[in-house]
Amino acid sequence: MRGWILYRDQLDNLKEIPYEMKRFTEVAEQMGIELNIYKPEQFDLMVSRDDHKSILLEGKPVELPDFMLVRLGASTTYFGQAVVRQIESQGVLVLNPSSGIDKSKDKLYAQQILTSSGLPVPRTALLKFPLNAELIETKLKFPTVIKTLSGSKGSGVFLAKNRGEFEDLIDFIESTKGNANLIAQEFLESSHGRDLRIFVIGGRIVACMQRFSETGSFKANVSRGGNVKPYPISREIEWLAVETARMLDLDIAGVDLLFNGERFMVCEANSSPGFKGIEKCFPDLNIAKEIFNYVQIRSGIFPTPSAEIPTAVEPLSEATEPQK
Repeated sequence: MRGWILYRDQLDNLKEIPYEMKRFTEVAEQMGIELNIYKPEQFDLMVSRDDHKSILLEGKPVELPDFMLVRLGASTTYFGQAVVRQIESQGVLVLNPSSGIDKSKDKLYAQQILTSSGLPVPRTALLKFPLNAELIETKLKFPTVIKTLSGSKGSGVFLAKNRGEFEDLIDFIESTKGNANLIAQEFLESSHGRDLRIFVIGGRIVACMQRFSETGSFKANVSRGGNVKPYPISREIEWLAVETARMLDLDIAGVDLLFNGERFMVCEANSSPGFKGIEKCFPDLNIAKEIFNYVQIRSGIFPTPSAEIPTAVEPLSEATEPQK
């Protein structure tokens, strides 16, 4: 079995190899999978009805792989997405597909899709200039969360505690980047400094952890110094996470849920979720192997006998029934 990973950088150019890339390369070797990692800029695309060899790698025709994992996340550019679509068009199994990347990358678009199917999400407003602060104060109230439309690992997320902070922040953003696309989102006090990250592969939850800040920050991201611990999966959590991944066309998803009293709301879903925190929380869990096993099932290609993988999920509790 041959596979590619589409990543934002060439590993040879990095001082430190990202954790996920190390895990993918190590596990691929153990499983007998030939794996190569490329960045979008290494490809050239030739769109022609008469030429099916429309993908060039460093200027030369290349034999396409059996599958490709897309690990671009919020950094997906127009060119990167074009590469994904072109490789999809050649019949390669691509995870996640371009449709899932499109839907999850734009946070407002994702919220629109989720609300259309009845999933609970925080009230959200698209900001426009000149700013109508009174509308935000009336409809969302303060504190309110300000987000860029595309971002990950807690970047581009701010908390405005009152109208004055909100106006100052918007003035600053407008003065530095006047065409910024921003959303304002309802702040859930019960989720201050904590949330849930659920890892979904092929419509199945493989792990659920609570992330929490130990510094008083309202952000709980592991990349921002947050800590993690296992969290039991209720029927509500299972339904919200699996349905979110399904609605956003994500075979592999990091779904974030916010605490809303005794219930939960969907914050967002990441199409290229990191898993260092998940594997720290569940030492027996091998996310890369879970993903490759799913790839084998989808493609029908099994280079080596697949071993049983210990599960890291808690049994479903009888807690909360799914929201309708």
